Amino acid sequence: MKIKSLYIASLEPMAGSLFVTVGMTELLKRRLDKIAFFSPVIECDKKPDCDTVFMLEHFSIDMPYEDTYGFTVDEVESMVADGRGKEVVETLIKKFKQLERNYDFVICEGLNRISFTAIFDFDINHLLAKNFNSPYISILNGKEKESSELIEEIQIEEQVNRRAGVNHFATFVNRIDEKAFDEISQKPPETGRPVYLLPEVEELDRPSVGEVMQTLDCRHIYGAPEDLSREVRQSKIAAMTLENYLLHIEEGDLIIVPGDRADIIITSLAAVYSQKYPHIAGLLLTGGLSPRKQVMKLFKGLNYFPIPILSIETDTYTTAVAVDEVPSRIRPHSDRKIALAMGLFNTHVDIEQVESKLNTVSCNVVTPSMFEFNLFEQARSVRKKIVLPESADDRILQAAEILLRRDVVDIVLLGDPKEIAHKSAMLGLDISRAEIIKPDESPLMKKFTDEFYELRKAKGLTRDTAEDAMMHLTYFATMMVHLGYADGMVSGAIHTTGETIRPALQIIKTRPGISIVSSVFFMCMDTRVLVYGDCAVNQDPNAEELAEIAISSAETAGMFNVDPKIAMLSYSTGDSGTGDDVEKVRKATKIVKKSRPDLLIEGPIQYDAAIEPSVAKKKLPKSDVAGKATIFIFPDLNTGNNTYKAVQRSSGAVAIGPVLQGLKKPVNDLSRGCLVADIVNTVAITAIQAQGIEK
Repeated sequence: MKIKSLYIASLEPMAGSLFVTVGMTELLKRRLDKIAFFSPVIECDKKPDCDTVFMLEHFSIDMPYEDTYGFTVDEVESMVADGRGKEVVETLIKKFKQLERNYDFVICEGLNRISFTAIFDFDINHLLAKNFNSPYISILNGKEKESSELIEEIQIEEQVNRRAGVNHFATFVNRIDEKAFDEISQKPPETGRPVYLLPEVEELDRPSVGEVMQTLDCRHIYGAPEDLSREVRQSKIAAMTLENYLLHIEEGDLIIVPGDRADIIITSLAAVYSQKYPHIAGLLLTGGLSPRKQVMKLFKGLNYFPIPILSIETDTYTTAVAVDEVPSRIRPHSDRKIALAMGLFNTHVDIEQVESKLNTVSCNVVTPSMFEFNLFEQARSVRKKIVLPESADDRILQAAEILLRRDVVDIVLLGDPKEIAHKSAMLGLDISRAEIIKPDESPLMKKFTDEFYELRKAKGLTRDTAEDAMMHLTYFATMMVHLGYADGMVSGAIHTTGETIRPALQIIKTRPGISIVSSVFFMCMDTRVLVYGDCAVNQDPNAEELAEIAISSAETAGMFNVDPKIAMLSYSTGDSGTGDDVEKVRKATKIVKKSRPDLLIEGPIQYDAAIEPSVAKKKLPKSDVAGKATIFIFPDLNTGNNTYKAVQRSSGAVAIGPVLQGLKKPVNDLSRGCLVADIVNTVAITAIQAQGIEK
């Protein structure tokens, strides 16, 4: 029987039910499109439920908010008091079953026991899970509990679930202290159902500056939006002289200070820039006071403002008390926390076991979010090491942290370790797991210089020139890939395409049978992923080169589970047109058919006949590719580049790329306007390419 839903319930508050819910939903999102989220009872309807808002936004769940819950706590209390408890349960079952009919899968987040014991005289979660016919996931809170206590709770919970007659899927024990985690891991309890242990991670229990801002309704008066993700380790009132204030600064402080204390504000900024003081999380200015015009002018003259400044109307003491009560939550744009949480989940949960128990039906639809979730899982499956030579760029450091936290790849950063450490601390990042190499001090420098000299001396390269070349970060990184010190390289955030590709052509070179490096874009449409090539590298390939681009694109598509059906595009279909451009495409198609008879290919063919079955039926009714193409090979760069951008902008498709192909080992180029998410995706793609090349 295929599972259509899961019921997830914590046994006490602050057990981390959303954390487990997110982990399970991400597993499902890799192969299912239409997932619904349902909470039987929420706190109130005056403001949106935080967990529900997060699930809808983060996973792009397309459903009305009012369909995501059954009742509010007040409604349930009133109905139960009136003797209508049975009606509550029947209504919840009806709403849930409607969702199950309309969606591929329903994730249900139940009530914690503290919430319902005051309302019901029975376990409402067990009753609903049975009536929903949903496998049941129990969540225990392991915080500050000894291993013996937790083992007893695990065993009691299994007995309770068995007696209740629910289909017990698994038990998650969350927030376990290090000692208890080690003891239970070494001698796990005997149970009939899987038990997954998740250790306590302090950062997940700390609010970010942004969470303080939203909870207390502060104004963000200065600093970059991304800096709001900084972790608040503790808050501190600054009400002393500068000398004493500097003595008390600690890493991650949120400094609470009256808004007219310009001396403290400017000193805090200076301390952040200094390498001699800890890095604070931000400033919270109290009393509704803002820095004077002269101070704001000072801020605006800085090239980079490293900390967020918030303003609040309340006085300093009231504000400090309120800050201490701000809960830590995972919000839709909490990228750092989400990455950390998902890395923790994937590290400590047997993903294969969970997926085999889910036994859901995969759908043929592939949405952009499904494709991206699969990138992370595929990259994680055989871990690779990717070198990033552009550590001077903030976006690279931010992407590196996300990748390390999600446990997707190993990262090598090139640059001065002290400068990278200082900059990452200023940005509020933790990249301690990255390997950092300073090329001009590395013992590898001589070996790399010798190797480059041997590779290029026949072309007139001198030893001094070889040494100079290795001082360039992209050359050093490329040599790391060539000699196996890294599995792939990603560059281009601050370097040109030529500066990224040239070292690869000189050192790594193209694969046997391939004479050119080309590129593809993964075009993530609403319900499928298409591959466009070449839209970024080769201006006007000849027939032989066009054939190589088609073969390389088919191999790249296969690495990412896209079934290759190649359309060689032209302005005519079949034998209907003539001209040099059409003949080039016709010749390229014949070359591919001869050299790779295993590939499905059609050409020349127009775009509409390649993608639309109704058009294909008229123009090429006997074709195995027409109307079903997944790979679109454009005859030249002008056509390809304009087409991918037109499709991207007019249809809302997500374009991931360019992804370089044809090299012996993977090197990928970024746009200098790339976002952090682009870098993360490109690194994951590079790791998957390294896996494919290794195979």
